[in-house]
Amino acid sequence: MGLLDKFKNKSQEAAGKAKEAAGDAAGNEELQAEGIKDQAAAEAKQAGEAVKDAAKDARDNLGR
Repeated sequence: MGLLDKFKNKSQEAAGKAKEAAGDAAGNEELQAEGIKDQAAAEAKQAGEAVKDAAKDARDNLGR
């Protein structure tokens, strides 16, 4: 995973946490749910990138 991708994913996750907290504090369930959704999307992207990284590492190690 590239450094820029990691930064974008972590930023999306942090924004999601902020939305969730703001929604919770304001009693706004829609905003809270949107924050949870953003966090889940960021985590899914991170997992996908980790799988790609592992596949690349495995491919590189086979060439040795």
